[in-house]
This record gives sequence, structure tokens and C-alpha cells, in this order.
Amino acid sequence: MTIRKRLTVWYSSVLLASLAIMVGVMYNEFDVERAARRAAGKTPDSAGHEILEVVLYYGLPTAVLTVLGGWLLLSKALRPLNQLVIAAEQLQVHNLHQELPHTGNGDEVDRLSKTLNAKNARLHDAFSRVREFTLHASHELKTPLAVLHGEIEAALTDPATTPAQKEMFASQLDEIQRLSKIVEGLTLLAKADSGQVTLAREEVRLDELLRDSLADAEILGLAQKIKVTMPRCDVVMVRGDRHRLRHLLLNLTDNAIKYNQPDGMVELSLVRLPNRAILTISNTGKEIPAADLPRVFDRFYRGDRSHSNEIEGCGLGLSIVEWIVKAHGGDIQITSKPQQTTTVTVTLPLP
Repeated sequence: MTIRKRLTVWYSSVLLASLAIMVGVMYNEFDVERAARRAAGKTPDSAGHEILEVVLYYGLPTAVLTVLGGWLLLSKALRPLNQLVIAAEQLQVHNLHQELPHTGNGDEVDRLSKTLNAKNARLHDAFSRVREFTLHASHELKTPLAVLHGEIEAALTDPATTPAQKEMFASQLDEIQRLSKIVEGLTLLAKADSGQVTLAREEVRLDELLRDSLADAEILGLAQKIKVTMPRCDVVMVRGDRHRLRHLLLNLTDNAIKYNQPDGMVELSLVRLPNRAILTISNTGKEIPAADLPRVFDRFYRGDRSHSNEIEGCGLGLSIVEWIVKAHGGDIQITSKPQQTTTVTVTLPLP
């Protein structure tokens, strides 16, 4: 129950109680008066009829007007608080710099608004510093990683390198490439958080991109004998960035293959609805626990910790996928059923 309704109920209860007390007092006064008239030998008047007239013609209209007036006063008094709640509900990480409304009259609501604005300003500054640090750190790491990559590649092709050294250099090269992918992902997400990534807006055939991803997934699944199918693929034209959408499909199909089981299954589907397109990618991998589902899009979060070191990845793929979907005005969800399939559902608006 809202504060307004609760105060109105309390206010009305007090008013009705006051009215009942008034009726009781009036009845008692009339009863005393009747007793006095009876003692004086006069005929007493009907107290009940007079009380009823007073209540009907004076008490009830007064009560109704008082309740309506109190409701209006409460509405006016609580309107700034309601506006503050609505504005606070709309705050996200990217718009913490927006100030919450304040009345300027110095009341409790105004003080609360100023306090929240001060805290939001500190949070915005903290998030900005984190984004700047991530962006600068990832940028500075690119050059030494590129140098190390080049030197190790040169050492691998050097005739003087022994087989044991080549094996060691190949392992180091794999780790450097993995670290480079992490740096690239962090750079992309940091730029996206700060609004430095501009997406192209062009007509893109999503079904063509999905068919290309199907071919890639078939190749990736050969080693584990994973069967990749696509029972439905409607012709869908979306407006967006072809490169980012292809990146989205590549990440999702790659995850569907990596987090699968031998002789498993991956199913792709694209359905066109009147105002949106529904893309689903299902696989027969290990179930994602219900407690982990809300965190699958968190950066560096990787489920199935017992096998996280066996599967190549850095925990940024789904974070990038979520950003791409949101940047195109869409939505993404993941469901996982025990002993069945894990399904990623992407909804994109149609132009």
C-alpha cells in the first residue's frame, strides 16, 4: 500500500472515530436534556430524530469534504516524493550523472533528493574512473603483447630453435593470443560503456549471416561429432551493424559448440514475427544452474568452474553479446533445463 493510501485510511479512520464520538456526545447531551424536561413535567423531544438530522445534514457532508480535502492535500504534498521515486527507478549505470528532481523548499523530500544526487555523483565518478582505467590499461597492453607475439613467432621460425624450445614457444604464443583476446574484449566493452563505439545502421539480411554461422558451427563441431541443424530460417531484414551482428552470431555458436558434449546437438532457428525477429540457439551441453543464470552476462564470469580451465575462453563473450543486442534495441535471455537443452533467445526489432 502506498503512503498516500495508508495516510488516507488513517485520516478517514480518525475522522470517522471523531464523528462517532461527536454522535455519542450529542446523544448524551440530548439524553440529559430529556431527563431535565421530564423532571420539569414537560414532554421530552425525540433525541434520536434530532441527532439523525444533525448527522445527515451536517456531519456526513462535513466528513466527505474533509476526506476529499485531505486526499488533495496529501496528493499535493506527496507529488514530489512520487516524482523522485519515478526518476530514481530510471537511473542506470550510464545515466548516473542525471540529477533527481528537487523542490528547492528545503523539506525532507528535498533533502533526500540532494543526498541521493550527491551519492549518484560519487558513483558516476567512480564508474568513470574504472572505465578510464580499463580503457587505458588495455590500450597500453596492446603494444607489449604485439612485440612479444612477433618475437615468439620469429623464434619459432628460427632454425636454431630446438624442438623442445618450439613446443615451449608455441605454448607461450597460445597464452599471448588468449591475453590479446581479453585485451580486445576489455577495450571494446570499455569504449562501449563510455559511448565511444559507433554502430553502423544499414539494412542487414540476418538470415544470410545465420546461414554463414551454421557453416562455421558445422566445422567447429566436427572434432566432437556435434550435429548442427537449422529447422527454420525465415528471411529477416534488420537495421544494424553487420560486423557486430556477425560477431554476435559467432560468439553464440562458438559457445554452443564449446559447452557441449560429444555426439551432442546444436540447433539454430530464426523466426520472423510482425514486428520482431526471434533468434534461438540451443545445445545439449551441461545444465546451467538456476543460481548462475542471472550472472551469465557478467564480465569474467564463467560457469562450470570444474571445467573452466579445460575450455578456452575468458568470460567476456556473453558480455559482448549482450552489449551488441542492447545496442540494436533487442533483448537476450538464457534458459537451461536439466537433462535437456540450454537455449539462448535473442529478440531484435524489425525496421
